[in-house]
Amino acid sequence: MEQNQRREGIPLAFLVKSLLFSYILTATLLAVLAFLLYKLGLDEKTISIAIIVIYVAGTFFGGFVTGKKMGSRKFLWGLLMGTVYFLVLAVVSLCVGKGNIQLGSSFFTTLVICAGGGMLGGMLS
Repeated sequence: MEQNQRREGIPLAFLVKSLLFSYILTATLLAVLAFLLYKLGLDEKTISIAIIVIYVAGTFFGGFVTGKKMGSRKFLWGLLMGTVYFLVLAVVSLCVGKGNIQLGSSFFTTLVICAGGGMLGGMLS
């Protein structure tokens, strides 16, 4: 009965930990990409594709771990994780860019990529 009570509601601490681990994975992969850019002189198209793959990997990991923990409605928890990942990313971009953010097609494409990656991770958990 105690386990059922733990599953009800939103375990906020666990969600924050999953999000933090997703960002650690993202930072590590971005550091590897920066090193490869420095050593190999990658072109812009390759870097853009790599950044998309890194976003998907980070959100997939967060959605997968969250889906495993929650047990039911895994895809929704993964979708939530991917969306929160994107929102934190957007807020940090706003702060670093001094409020100069453009709501173009790439903004919404990144939202769909992050939310979809999280949802896929939740579904496959």
